[in-house]
Amino acid sequence: MPTLTPLEQALWLLGASVPLFAALWVTQRRTGDAGIVDVGWSYALALAAAFIASTASGSFAHRVLIASMIGLWGLRLGTHILTDRVLRGHEDGRYQMAREKLGHRFQPFMFAFYQLQALSVPLLALAPIAVAGSTRPTLGPWAIAGLALFCLALAGEAVADAQLKRFKSDPSNKGRTCRAGLWRYSRHPNYFFEWLLWISYSLVAAESRLWWLALVPVVVMYLLLTRVTGIPPTEAQSLRSRGDDFRAYQRETSAFFPWFPSSVSSAAAASRDQP
Repeated sequence: MPTLTPLEQALWLLGASVPLFAALWVTQRRTGDAGIVDVGWSYALALAAAFIASTASGSFAHRVLIASMIGLWGLRLGTHILTDRVLRGHEDGRYQMAREKLGHRFQPFMFAFYQLQALSVPLLALAPIAVAGSTRPTLGPWAIAGLALFCLALAGEAVADAQLKRFKSDPSNKGRTCRAGLWRYSRHPNYFFEWLLWISYSLVAAESRLWWLALVPVVVMYLLLTRVTGIPPTEAQSLRSRGDDFRAYQRETSAFFPWFPSSVSSAAAASRDQP
């Protein structure tokens, strides 16, 4: 493929993302499951990283590394959402709540939301754009550190997803809040490890003259996860479905950064575990 400048790469991604997410919006209207946007978003970023790696002029080693990292992350997350929710007909509770709350305004709202997701693709792609612009011929210590953090974060996110899936698969847990494993130390360990992944990309980008571009996705993802599309709607849905049990969980457990549960949490957990 021809070599493109960072601006040209971003514009190409924007031009491809807008119609893609419009098509996904049409799909969700037909299927009645708005969660397809999360699958499309994950896969789109994986493809974006591959596109950037193939059209950049930087170090081959750095281009292959960042395409592999984001590709692996996007494929894992997208496939998890696809198989655990979409194909099983389990629409994400956030979208169910929005559907009920907005009524006839839901579809116009979702069209705007899907297009915002389209805009986020070139914005978050600033991380691989920065890495792919590195002229260092070999991977240096920052890249190795980024790769190590990536492996830790990807494993943490996968473990958190598996623990929650296992908890939900037990019918006796209906109406209860998962406090198993990583969920004992954070109300959203999956979101926390998701954020660490973007920090890992910024570490790899430290070996590029465009390193500062990779800081933008770190800030954007933190705000999205903690203030916009992550914690607020997820917890609103949890309060609606689990009520007082989740309110107790909120009081006892850190929202984002993993930390030891409060003494109240420990006592409550011990009480619940008693036969």
